[in-house]
Amino acid sequence: MIIGIGTDLANIDRIQGTLDRFGDRFRNRVFTETEQRKAERRRDVAGTYAKRWAAKEACSKALGTGLAMGIAWKDMSVTNLRSGQPIMHVTGWAKDRLDALTPAGHEAVIHVTLTDDHPWAQAFVVIEALPTAS
Repeated sequence: MIIGIGTDLANIDRIQGTLDRFGDRFRNRVFTETEQRKAERRRDVAGTYAKRWAAKEACSKALGTGLAMGIAWKDMSVTNLRSGQPIMHVTGWAKDRLDALTPAGHEAVIHVTLTDDHPWAQAFVVIEALPTAS
């Protein structure tokens, strides 16, 4: 069953401006070390950050809270499988919220997809509850 859906659209040029203005202060407040390493290795640094920004916004919406209810930016992070598929990880308050949304006898799976076409980066997050094996 679907227990949450979220989407977000981020402007890559706006993220570039924020990176130019605030640099490490912005990076360290919003992105995990793993996310920063990934972005800084990419040709399109701002686009990579923008996709992850959008994923965090989309995830907070799928959790039904947005970022206003205690979820920290770093409570949500995106990594990639070797195939390139993005994976959303939640910790802290985001994990607590996910656990509260997940019905008894189910396990939550977070699906995330990212795309960009300059100047836009977009993310969709779907949270699914699957029955656990008995």
